Amino acid sequence: MKPYDPLDYGNLARSVVNALLEGPQHSLPPQDSFEGSGVYAIYYHGDFAGYARLVESATPTPIYVGKAVPTGARKGGRKATAGRELYQRLAQHGKSIEQAENLQPADFTCRYLVVVPVWITLAERFLVEHFQPVWNVAIDGFGNHDPGAGRRAMKRPLWDIVHPGRPWAAGLNAEMSYQEVFDKLTAFLRGQV
Repeated sequence: MKPYDPLDYGNLARSVVNALLEGPQHSLPPQDSFEGSGVYAIYYHGDFAGYARLVESATPTPIYVGKAVPTGARKGGRKATAGRELYQRLAQHGKSIEQAENLQPADFTCRYLVVVPVWITLAERFLVEHFQPVWNVAIDGFGNHDPGAGRRAMKRPLWDIVHPGRPWAAGLNAEMSYQEVFDKLTAFLRGQV
């Protein structure tokens, strides 16, 4: 038997994730702005048929998890500064849901945790591996931003095929049909939840 190491990365990630999951659920986006970067989990409580197994599950399972790092952190600069990154990321997600033709913002809640930056990526990876959220794993693209005019040859994210409405995604080429993506997500949830 391997001895328990409290400083093992898996154990450290688990402690951050436990702190996140013990926190209260908030509206998406949260009503009050706040400072900091960190991790979050988004939950769905609506009646979209494809997510019925997720909603009916006895264990609350996030539909999506993510992170928000300090400005400048992705480029490795010393000038990475903390601002309202986590709140702004949740607000962006709220806008994406609001734009979707077949989702209602009132059907979503979130949990979030402001975290010391060094642990953010580790905690997000642990959340994805542990929960295998449908929007992270099966139908990706929810967290995408407008790719800009120079990259319009990209394919439409699967999320935008099953949840149309974001203006920037409408002009991208869909390589799967709505029914194919819907079938993919329901098959995924049958095996996960």
